[in-house]
Amino acid sequence: MFHKEYLDLALVPAGLIILFSYHLFLLYRILTVPHTTVIGYENHNKMAWVERMMQDPPSNTGLALQVLSGNVSASTYLASLSITLSSLIGTWVGSSSSKLISDSVIFGDTSQATSSIKYITLLSFFLVAFTAFVQSMRYFLHASFLMSTLDSDIPLNYVQTAVIRGSNFWSLGLRALYFATSLLLWVFGPIPMFICSVVMVVALHFLDRNSTPLHKFQFHYRRGRERSFDGQQCSRNNVHLDQTLWLLPPRTI
Repeated sequence: MFHKEYLDLALVPAGLIILFSYHLFLLYRILTVPHTTVIGYENHNKMAWVERMMQDPPSNTGLALQVLSGNVSASTYLASLSITLSSLIGTWVGSSSSKLISDSVIFGDTSQATSSIKYITLLSFFLVAFTAFVQSMRYFLHASFLMSTLDSDIPLNYVQTAVIRGSNFWSLGLRALYFATSLLLWVFGPIPMFICSVVMVVALHFLDRNSTPLHKFQFHYRRGRERSFDGQQCSRNNVHLDQTLWLLPPRTI
């Protein structure tokens, strides 16, 4: 005889497997054919942007610092949002045993143990998002310090590494929020959670795909010399950019 409690055992793991499988496939594409992903495309443009900003005299670093400050503000906002939601969920779990949603609304397992697993899992992903956004702030602030150091010979790849790592932690935080959104619907039952997982993967498949060719930037130095930004050559010269962990394979740019 079929019981509705069995739906949680089937649909919830299936939804999580779909989400994890898609992101593993996305990671494989970033490491092998990064120009076909939005993350690889954005990393290419950001590395070119850093090189152009580093060419300006110290008196013109205000624009670069404003851009980095905007990224820090966005990371701060999402980190605050994540830790606030984590605090609320922790309060719900620890305050009382009364249920916020009637059992008649949830078509699935409504036991106390399953409810605790829902909130703890949701709390974990919000904490992962909080940690990722804090690390993103850290690297963007570090890049700001490097770019605002006057009359220094800081290597270009130091700043590029900080900016790219900050961007990658930002992406990691967003992915954790995507998972948390799907798990949030688990509170209303396994069916909404599974449907959200499928719809989210379909939407992300189109949003993460890039068909724009990587542009070969041309930079004009103050002395009139022209230089092109060749991403492949740059990454060959900067192999220490943590290519495996931080999604910067040699063909990213």
